Amino acid sequence: MYGFEAMTFNIHGGYLEAIVRGYRSGLLTAADYNNLCQCETLEDIKMHLSATEYGPYLQNEPSPLHTTTIVEKCTLKLVDEYKHMLCQATEPLSTFLEYITYGHMIDNVVLIVTGTLHERDVQELLEKCHPLGMFESIASLAVAQNMRELYRLVLVDTPLAPYFSECITSEDLDDMNIEIMRNTLYKAYLEDFYQFCKKLGGATAEIMCDLLAFEADRRAVNITINSIGTELTRDDRRKLYSNFGLLYPYGHEELAVCEDFDQVRAVLEKYPPYQSIFSKLSYGESQMLDKAFYEEEVKRLCLAFEQQFHYAVFFAYIRLREQEIRNLMWVSECVAQNQKSRVHDSVVFIF
Repeated sequence: MYGFEAMTFNIHGGYLEAIVRGYRSGLLTAADYNNLCQCETLEDIKMHLSATEYGPYLQNEPSPLHTTTIVEKCTLKLVDEYKHMLCQATEPLSTFLEYITYGHMIDNVVLIVTGTLHERDVQELLEKCHPLGMFESIASLAVAQNMRELYRLVLVDTPLAPYFSECITSEDLDDMNIEIMRNTLYKAYLEDFYQFCKKLGGATAEIMCDLLAFEADRRAVNITINSIGTELTRDDRRKLYSNFGLLYPYGHEELAVCEDFDQVRAVLEKYPPYQSIFSKLSYGESQMLDKAFYEEEVKRLCLAFEQQFHYAVFFAYIRLREQEIRNLMWVSECVAQNQKSRVHDSVVFIF
């Protein structure tokens, strides 16, 4: 569905849309995954990837290879593509592209704070951070003792600052508080991104609001399942759900009181888009839920490319490339640990 954006979109966005559609054609196909699943060693995986767009990034890597090296180099390719697009982008596309990285920033903050709590080396933690979520003062997160210090010393100068308003307490950081902080930040981030996309209007608003609503619903389900059997109260759980999405508000009310996986399933089966996800799972089979959600997400992301003159293709491409990197990590781990029988368990085919 196009508004007037078809008349003016190509003035500023046409070149970059063409670039991102070109990048998308370089994603691995089902045939590539079938070949990768036949590999016996990590060297075989490198040899197969050398014929793809990952080739230049892996060609100078010495043996023996490690899974982390493969993932690192594949992520570097994504980062290079993202930086190229960001350099060429004008407003409001540049702000849209920056929004995409805020989720990684939140994950990096949580990784550093959790690692520091368990007395891990800061340098080692920084190496594990996602490069799309880095910011200048990230290393100084290690000195913070509570949320207030975390905000005052470090995060006040980052794009995450507005999302911290609901998180600032003087309680000392512990594993439970950090998880609540992660989910509160994600809630604020998703709501902010959702409002930004709505303001953009047109096909961007239509497609992105649908993709973000799916993300918000998936997080609500994961929060519910992960908090079963913990000391998190129903009200606390409800506060972590985003205020939009297909499940908002009635589904959230029901999820807040769920006490096992089958109750969560019963709630979601009332919603046709999620009924199809749960129909693939046996009762009590919660461990396969992540893969089912990833498959549904990939299907929706691929559909974003079916329309033109909108920004959702940039979001979809970066998410699809991240899914591809997760696939490569899983295949590499299975090969490295000689568990080839499990290689198809977590691979989500994109095309």
